[in-house]
Amino acid sequence: MESSFRRSMDWLHTWAGIIFGALLFAIFWMGTLAVFDREIDRWMLPMTRRAAVESAISFEQLRPFLDTAAAVKAPNWSVVFPTDRQLVPSVHWRKGEEQIRRYLDPATGIPLPGPGSWAGSQFLYPFHYMLHIKLWQLGMWIVGLAAMAMLALCVSGIVIHRTLIADFFTFRTRGKPLQPILDLHNVTGVLGLPFHVLITLSGLIIFFANYFPIGWQATYPTREAFNADAFGTYSRPKLKQPGSLASLDEMMREAQRRWQGEAPSQLTVFHPGDAAAYVRVVRLTHDRVTRQVDSVYFDGATGQLLQQNSALRPVMTTQRFISGLHFIQFRHWTLRWLYFVLGLSGCVLIATGSLFWMETRRERHARSNLSGVRLVEGVTIGSVTGLILATLAFFVSNRLLPLEATLLGYDRAALEVWIFYLTWLITFAHAWLRLKQAWIEQCRAISGLAIAAVFFNWLTTGDHLVSSLASRELWPVAGMDLLLLVSALTAWLAAQKLRYRTVPHQPRHEAMPVAEPQGFG
Repeated sequence: MESSFRRSMDWLHTWAGIIFGALLFAIFWMGTLAVFDREIDRWMLPMTRRAAVESAISFEQLRPFLDTAAAVKAPNWSVVFPTDRQLVPSVHWRKGEEQIRRYLDPATGIPLPGPGSWAGSQFLYPFHYMLHIKLWQLGMWIVGLAAMAMLALCVSGIVIHRTLIADFFTFRTRGKPLQPILDLHNVTGVLGLPFHVLITLSGLIIFFANYFPIGWQATYPTREAFNADAFGTYSRPKLKQPGSLASLDEMMREAQRRWQGEAPSQLTVFHPGDAAAYVRVVRLTHDRVTRQVDSVYFDGATGQLLQQNSALRPVMTTQRFISGLHFIQFRHWTLRWLYFVLGLSGCVLIATGSLFWMETRRERHARSNLSGVRLVEGVTIGSVTGLILATLAFFVSNRLLPLEATLLGYDRAALEVWIFYLTWLITFAHAWLRLKQAWIEQCRAISGLAIAAVFFNWLTTGDHLVSSLASRELWPVAGMDLLLLVSALTAWLAAQKLRYRTVPHQPRHEAMPVAEPQGFG
């Protein structure tokens, strides 16, 4: 403990930021991209760039997919219906550990070519909340620990900054060389503070049953019993006897009748091919913030109603409202763009915090022969510009790899993921080997790859920026291209700034000394 509460909070803010900064940047970066995951899907999956149609396809056309799922003993089989963000329907089932996904022509129901990519909704979005580490749900727990650290950083940041209102209006580009970094850190921190607290706390609340299991374990015998009471879910075991399925079209019409004609978002058949099969139809709720589980359950064999859920208990309604604020699946484009900008502000906040720590200690660490700054700078470069480079390599590989590409037994989707991780690892190695030039060189690489992604999208699909802007269905593609070009320009300007301006190393600003562990810094 330090001599005062404020000094203790300054120590906590410093070291929580250094220890969790790289991880938090990755979580915020992927979460920011996930705001537009469906639009990224449209860019990465050209076969889905279809015009919207008003008439729905019949479920009888999808029977072959359902029979395939039953043959591989898939636990369930789902149809996801088109929305204004994803214009083509898709069918999903699991074959062992493999998740199968097939997109369909919205007009005919004919299967489109295989996606060959995890794209935004299958790779970028899951990375945000579980880092693709599935063993013992370790990734989810690491993200939860990082979220707790982020909340501690927000609270300690409020305590150590006495002039929050002034910091909001202060950004000095002249004067002390380190002043712009500190001001940018303060401005993004104060400007985005409500959002950062909301998005971090809501992320923990979404997984409350995982992070705080004692709450439901004290009352319910099983997780299934808790889910049934909390979310109104219905389940029953298999009979392990073959069974037939009644008309899914009739079940769909009955569900819509009960919702006064409102559209569904998803239909799922549980235990396909079994005599105990049952069907769930979920209502589309893009017109509300609360992510209600508004669903109707039918018996698979007879089509008779089993259960209908339309309202949750007050506590769970609050939880679903907070979850809805985090997921932002409701229709509000202005707010979606605001989420995107504030997510980027969180990335800037984290990066500038690490930069300021390094620059205020560089000379002192060099004199004392400490390795702290060199270690943190390599990690920061790899986790900031390196992660952006890896993401762009993911996009470029998506445009260059043929749909049927395979290597060493890995399909195209897996190859894209391997390219992402290998690129990311290379950027860390480059950062430590070329520490003095790494920022400049990686910024230049970001600029080049971003332009390459736009060029190869045009070359491989024929959809360039002008043609995409001319077609409403291709606006997401045009938006992706525009953001890539803006990223290229920003990275190039950053490289030029870093090239022509050396930052003199000064001691830490006079706000307060910070106690540091011996040996590291």
